[in-house]
Amino acid sequence: MLRNLPKNIAEFSKVEFKKFFDSFDYVLLDCDGVLWLHNNVIDGSNTVVNRLIELGKKIYFITNNSTKTRDELAEKAKTMNFNVGFDNMISTSYLAAHYLKSLNFNKKVYIVGSTGISRELDAVGIKHTGVGQDPMNGSLATLVKEQFKPDPEIGAVIVGFDEHISFPKMMKAATYLDKKETIFIATNTDERFPMPGFVIPGTGSIVRAIETCGERKAIVMGKPENWLCDIFFKEEMKKDRSRFLMVGDRLNTDILFGKKNKLQTLLVETGVHKIERVKEIIEELENSKEQDEELVNQIPDFYITKLGDLLNNLD
Repeated sequence: MLRNLPKNIAEFSKVEFKKFFDSFDYVLLDCDGVLWLHNNVIDGSNTVVNRLIELGKKIYFITNNSTKTRDELAEKAKTMNFNVGFDNMISTSYLAAHYLKSLNFNKKVYIVGSTGISRELDAVGIKHTGVGQDPMNGSLATLVKEQFKPDPEIGAVIVGFDEHISFPKMMKAATYLDKKETIFIATNTDERFPMPGFVIPGTGSIVRAIETCGERKAIVMGKPENWLCDIFFKEEMKKDRSRFLMVGDRLNTDILFGKKNKLQTLLVETGVHKIERVKEIIEELENSKEQDEELVNQIPDFYITKLGDLLNNLD
């Protein structure tokens, strides 16, 4: 194995850990799989985050989840005893709303998604429709001829996680996207959610379906794309990007985002990916004649079993 494995922080000496700790000012933390799983805090993650804040690090929760607003994320974090607030939260629903605002968008948005998106659009004064159940009632002919009358005010489609995804919603989204001037935004393309014992299809499965029938590619707000840097950290990123540490559980979103943006990266093994997957990627790269840059950028700088394991070094 020619490529080096990421460094295991749990094996650092005190001197090595201090060098690592002093190398960053900003900590960007993915949420699901890093800080909590569904509604359960991951052991020690809140204690570590609160200690990092006490030690002067600037903390941000960075989630691809579009179902909650920044206020709702802050409230969830508070109930889990994270000492953070609204200003520490960044969600893809917030990024989508502010992307449209930056374009001086003045039409209406058709949403395939949840109230997390609609409320962030409300916050910036953008009209919308589509949230909620929209089941198939009757035949396709009835839907086309009687039930669906396209709204001429629609100028954008936003697709996020939608537990009520249905044939009518897909048809409506694709119909609006048939106009090339309609803006097409996806909050993220995560394949699945980390939940023990179940496979929960993620937003990516919905986005890909609508990209297929809409014959359009979406502008993706979430990791691993760069809108987080371009919208929220625009000024900070003009400084030293290496002073940012991206902490995540997904190699193809969190770590890839960090590497693409020249941030330091730390994989925690409490979510989707483990160090074994990193080893597989390294082996695949070494057996390949051509280097896949996207795979190269999924190899983190550091890893640790869980975020809470940092606590012994922080005390």
